[in-house]
Amino acid sequence: MRALSVVRPGPLTTVQDLGRSGVAHQGVPRAGALDRPAHVAANRLVGNPPGAATLETTLGGVTVRAVGGPLSVAVTGAPAGVRVDGRPAAWGSAVRLEVGETLDVGPADFGVRSYLAVRGGIAVPLVLGSRSADLLTGLGPAPLRAGDLLPVGDPQPTGYPLALPLGASGAEAGAVEAGAAEAGAAEDEDLGTRARPWGADLVPLPGMPTELVLRLRPGPRADWFLPGSLATLARARYRVAAASNRIALRTEGPGLDRLRHQELASEGMVLGAVQVPPDGQPVVFLADHPTTGGYPVLGVVPEADLAAAAQARPGVTVRFVPAPN
Repeated sequence: MRALSVVRPGPLTTVQDLGRSGVAHQGVPRAGALDRPAHVAANRLVGNPPGAATLETTLGGVTVRAVGGPLSVAVTGAPAGVRVDGRPAAWGSAVRLEVGETLDVGPADFGVRSYLAVRGGIAVPLVLGSRSADLLTGLGPAPLRAGDLLPVGDPQPTGYPLALPLGASGAEAGAVEAGAAEAGAAEDEDLGTRARPWGADLVPLPGMPTELVLRLRPGPRADWFLPGSLATLARARYRVAAASNRIALRTEGPGLDRLRHQELASEGMVLGAVQVPPDGQPVVFLADHPTTGGYPVLGVVPEADLAAAAQARPGVTVRFVPAPN
């Protein structure tokens, strides 16, 4: 069995895919990769479909060893030093791991979360249609620990053009694409023998945010706050709080005052909901958010803005920009 053996789990490394859909009515959050574009890009670099499970690291990276056969891996997301058995290796490109070799993803130079994809995907068991770790409900695999053995699945045809060798001629590139298309499951071996010089066919990803700008649409309980609260929120500058995690991006800044102070019956919460607890500090719900909540929702951040939120470090300035519904 091909697998990744966990040598150093880092501060928090979890298995993530695109999450669980259609189960919120059972009280199950979506979970899944917080920076979806980076997760998808890592998969594409190794020829996986977008939903293949990757490893999501948090600030401190991870170290794994190839077991049972050579593996092709790629790292995206927060930029970090990548080494194979101590030798520098490429970030943002397919890298080959021989049996017994270790891949070390170092601490993030910028941003928070890096994504490590392996060709074939991390093949831990599915739970409600997903392999994602959900830290709120405890569904899916637990955060990585030293000594864990993560099975790697068989490569699946994706229909994607595989990454081409840097500097390859058109004929060489065509030959590579044609050979890869015919190879099917044998692509893994094919990629493995030629992966070292290969580049990427990625759409460039945005850089890590030094200032986080989040669009904000009015929420269902905006009338529970003093008139002009949305405008106040838009004018103010907040900071990413250290208590932020996969459940929510917590902020610190001017408190928002409520007009209505009665209890609010718990109601459904959506990804990106900006809930305001009694301390008046806005909380932006991320992938592991609860499916219900009892504090009023002043606004909602569109999902497209949340990948940047996942990479914003504590202390980064946050601006909320009004957006139409």
